[in-house]
Amino acid sequence: MPRVLRSDTNPDVSTKLQGHTVTFPLGVSPIGLQSVVHPDGEKATAKAVEKAGVPLILSSWSLLTIEEVADFAPNALLWMQIYPFKNRRITTNIVKRAEKSGFKAIVVTVDSPVIGLFARSFRDGLDIPKQFGERKLTNLEGAPDSIAKAKASGDPFLFGFMHRQVVGNHSWKDIAWIKSLTKLPIILKGILTGDVQRQRRSGSRGTGIVSSHGGRQLDGVQAPIDALCGVVDVVRGSGIEVYMDGGVRSGRDIFKALAIGAKVVFIGRPAIWGLTYNGANGVTQILDMMNHELSNAMTRCGKSIILPW
Repeated sequence: MPRVLRSDTNPDVSTKLQGHTVTFPLGVSPIGLQSVVHPDGEKATAKAVEKAGVPLILSSWSLLTIEEVADFAPNALLWMQIYPFKNRRITTNIVKRAEKSGFKAIVVTVDSPVIGLFARSFRDGLDIPKQFGERKLTNLEGAPDSIAKAKASGDPFLFGFMHRQVVGNHSWKDIAWIKSLTKLPIILKGILTGDVQRQRRSGSRGTGIVSSHGGRQLDGVQAPIDALCGVVDVVRGSGIEVYMDGGVRSGRDIFKALAIGAKVVFIGRPAIWGLTYNGANGVTQILDMMNHELSNAMTRCGKSIILPW
């Protein structure tokens, strides 16, 4: 509900994320295989977020290594996404490398104990050799024997190997174990209920990203913006930071999520649209556009700062 006659035409949209200042409350979600749509892939996206002063969650499905991305954008705020991989050596390797490379958080995707059955994949398929060229998933070196066996079996891109590593019987014990590997905060991605509150018993800081995996896992679940209110209500007053991704297409969408209680929101498809269009400059255009739209919405609603609401 807009409040009139108290507008600030230059609102302060900066905020803090896990103790780090960001220029405005937006980040880029983990998106795999970015080099398929632009040759610079994750390096271009990292350069764009570095310029914008917002975070990037690097996907474990990246076609570039953790070290390549970190070296290319040394001042970017980077988080590393993982799954509770079946082979724990892979998890350990990725977490340790990310921490050594200056990443500031580990994001564990928790909504994929099995791969979702979504119709488009069956209809369109994915021609891996044609779309990947000579590229392959690069951050799985923690299990060299298993990887060598997968390649020898006719899986040179490790796509099938990654699928097999992702699915499995996951529990809160996995989160506690991952926390034992690092001093970095652990953030759960894929929360749609008050489950985020249980994280504190697992030894992590109890932070979660309200997300439905871009609508690509369990068909028919609530949209994240609809689930957000329930999650925020459960953790209200606890100091837990709640984030959201999914369906964010403008700065006005950011504003709506903030009004409900999200600290920061993340985008997926819009960032990829920008990357496809013009590499790092295209992603920068998307981020600048959303920043401007957020400022405009805040001014029109009489808000001069992000918090307190």
